[in-house]
Amino acid sequence: MMKQTCHECNEVVQKDVISLNKKLLGKAKNRLYCLDCLADYLGTKKEDLLIKIIEFKEQGCDLFK
Repeated sequence: MMKQTCHECNEVVQKDVISLNKKLLGKAKNRLYCLDCLADYLGTKKEDLLIKIIEFKEQGCDLFK
């Protein structure tokens, strides 16, 4: 499987961050962002996004399985 990279910085995007992109930006969005670039894009902190990943996993969101 080909590694997916950030639209902004070309860093490899990890599985949970891909899921977070889909959850927050929509499944149809064809651009992926690494955690740092996603935080910049959304105007939030990286730490807040890490907390959201944990929350979505605890809620049993299918994207994070």
